[in-house]
Amino acid sequence: MNFKQEILSSDSIQPSKLETCFAQIKKEEKIALMPFIMAGDPDINTSAQILLRLQAEGADIIELGIPYSDPLADGPIIQLAASRALSAGTSPKAVLEMLSNLKEKLTIPIVLFTYSNPLLNCGMENFCCQAAKAGASGLVVPDLPLEEAEKLSSIAAESKLDLVLLVAPTTPLERMKKICSRSKGFTYLVSVTGVTGERSNLEDRVNFLVQKIKQFSSNPVAVGFGISDAKHVSQVREWGADGAIVGSALVKRIANASDKKAVDEAGDFCRELRKAAG
Repeated sequence: MNFKQEILSSDSIQPSKLETCFAQIKKEEKIALMPFIMAGDPDINTSAQILLRLQAEGADIIELGIPYSDPLADGPIIQLAASRALSAGTSPKAVLEMLSNLKEKLTIPIVLFTYSNPLLNCGMENFCCQAAKAGASGLVVPDLPLEEAEKLSSIAAESKLDLVLLVAPTTPLERMKKICSRSKGFTYLVSVTGVTGERSNLEDRVNFLVQKIKQFSSNPVAVGFGISDAKHVSQVREWGADGAIVGSALVKRIANASDKKAVDEAGDFCRELRKAAG
């Protein structure tokens, strides 16, 4: 093995920022609080302020949506947020510039939520490189088939980004096993069949799915789609999940607030969720 190979080998075993974050949270016997917001809703400057407030109020990881005109996995609340963000002129470039400007202040991992088309339009290599430079730690691409994910995962890894893959309640067990083994950073468990959105109750099968995924992989498991309040965060924590992703409920609060109150609404809700997450 030559020197260059030794360096590459050493780099390959270094834990990613997401892995380090989850390991620390596990030591503290907590669950990762992972709020989702749509970048650019209501505008890019407010989004920057919300990111910093969520961090200050105890968010461990933030999932940051890049607005897209055809968000197939998203329910009406997040679809409307994406539409508002696009109307405000938010582009992938603007989102990455915002992140880059926050690099000195935003220290927790940021996972970008985007779709295949924006990635292809930017070029996968270029997008991953720019996202990493801006300070992102991972990617979630909900419409990316497993077969295509291998290519993107390799490209993302070159930029030290984790490509997080999703498991749905309808995923066959053999395919679930493959997804779990190839997901990086954590495995994203979709708690419901269908799109994102608020739910009054979580289905008991989420408990079974968390346990099954943990049999397939040592990756942390984060539950999303339908996690709407502190009660839900407590529930998935009891079920053994490592993270709780709260999206539509937070996006709705931001949307219903006046522009001047949006940051405070997001912060207050995050503080409430933090208590349930430990």
